[in-house]
Amino acid sequence: MNYTQKPTLTGQRFKTRKRDEKERFDPTQFQESIVQGLNQTGTDLEAVAKFLDASGAKLDYRRYAETLFDILVAGGMLAPGGTLSDDMTRTEFCLFTAQEDLETMQAYAQLLLFLKGFTESERNKLAMLTGILLANGNISASILCSLFNENLVKEGVSAAFAVKLFKSWINEKDINSVAASLRKVGMDNRLMELFPANKRSCEHFSKYFTDAGLKELSDFARNQQSIGARKELQKELQEMMARGDPQKEIIAFTKEEMKKASLSEQAMISIIWTSVMSSVEWNKKEELVTEQAIKHLKQYSPLLKAFTSQGQSELSLLLKIQEYCYDNIHFMKAFQKIVVLLYKADVLSEEAILRWYTEAHLAKGKSVFLEQMKKFVEWLKNAEEESESEEEEAD
Repeated sequence: MNYTQKPTLTGQRFKTRKRDEKERFDPTQFQESIVQGLNQTGTDLEAVAKFLDASGAKLDYRRYAETLFDILVAGGMLAPGGTLSDDMTRTEFCLFTAQEDLETMQAYAQLLLFLKGFTESERNKLAMLTGILLANGNISASILCSLFNENLVKEGVSAAFAVKLFKSWINEKDINSVAASLRKVGMDNRLMELFPANKRSCEHFSKYFTDAGLKELSDFARNQQSIGARKELQKELQEMMARGDPQKEIIAFTKEEMKKASLSEQAMISIIWTSVMSSVEWNKKEELVTEQAIKHLKQYSPLLKAFTSQGQSELSLLLKIQEYCYDNIHFMKAFQKIVVLLYKADVLSEEAILRWYTEAHLAKGKSVFLEQMKKFVEWLKNAEEESESEEEEAD
């Protein structure tokens, strides 16, 4: 009796195993599960993304990457020749049935772009294609937000995908195209987020992308970090001025920050000028604004003086003043008075003023400002000649 039962039990067990295996590798079963979920979700992209994300744990996306791609693009599995199987449930939620407009396509691109199921090779191809589409303006750089998904970042998928994508993009266009597109969608300062928090540093980013042959992107990110740090510093300085903190404290703080951020004195004087000029509400009347500016700058001349120990820094300050007076029309007539005040306060030297006047000025408002400075420059030159002749007589 026992003898006859054994083969039956073994056979049954064997059949069960085969059936399990068949289900596990069955794309049609996978399609039914996905399609059913999609059809219940409707056309809300966020709900679809949540469903796909949640299902990824139960359904093996890596194994069925091709099937998943077919479903999301065409609505169901494609038979040889590119036709859809008629005998299976299809979903209306797919690329081919979506509205034919750019906004909808961008939303689909975002959804399709980063399903964890794709193999490395498939991801690389997708990254390269995305880079080309971005370079040609076919899709918006906002789809790159998907790369900041915590799991993708942690697994290193985001950074690897970004390498292929940016290489393809720069190859198609150049780094300026990348920079412009990222700025447009406010992502120029977010590239560090491609790495987990413990690796989110300029050094790590720089090494990773430089080693991958993307030094241009590494330099761009470093520059953006520096711009971010400068903005923060400027904001902090404005707050200190608004509180009326003693200038000694402001100078000490600024010198410390300058050292930390490895900023040059030229870069620092530009930040200080902007902070000083942004810390007050300016009068709208031209005749009153000059008086107000002179009073304000006289107060902050010790701060400006502390960061103009080099001739190049003085020149940087002069160029910032020229730019400011040109960009703020009420200040057009105030330029000469500001320069003279800073000369008297020992912030600007005659060498720097003469160099600015003869060769180093900007084109912005050039004729107006040179005309304003003409008499003062003549006076400086005469004073210089007089002191030279006095020295000769003393000799």
